[in-house]
Amino acid sequence: MAAAQSSLLGDFKNFIMKGNVLDLAVAVILGGAFAKIVESLIKDIITPAVLSPILASLPVKDINLLEFNGIKYGLFLSALINFLLIAAVIFLMVRSFETAKRKMSRQEAMAAEAADPIAVQQQLISSIDRLNTTVSQKI
Repeated sequence: MAAAQSSLLGDFKNFIMKGNVLDLAVAVILGGAFAKIVESLIKDIITPAVLSPILASLPVKDINLLEFNGIKYGLFLSALINFLLIAAVIFLMVRSFETAKRKMSRQEAMAAEAADPIAVQQQLISSIDRLNTTVSQKI
């Protein structure tokens, strides 16, 4: 019984210590913290800026209080607006990260290419060969 329990504990320890599980745990924790930041950005800054002109024309100060015959459509509109704004913010962030990643990748490739003198010489020789071929075809 003790050997089975020891094996179970060892297997559990190995499972927890795998890189994927740790990465996932970190991602979940950071995702939760990031969600609070995005939620505050949307709730406290963007939504009031977007809705203030609209709500000024209505007799209601809070969109959540909008209702018709007991149907609280204001809550739905608020959730919908928050979703769209959060999706837009995340889209812009992901897009900017991808752009930065592509730029860094190009810079690394250029640095690696410039650091390899043999590759530079091969490119020069290739360019000279193409130039010679073009000139000899014209003559």
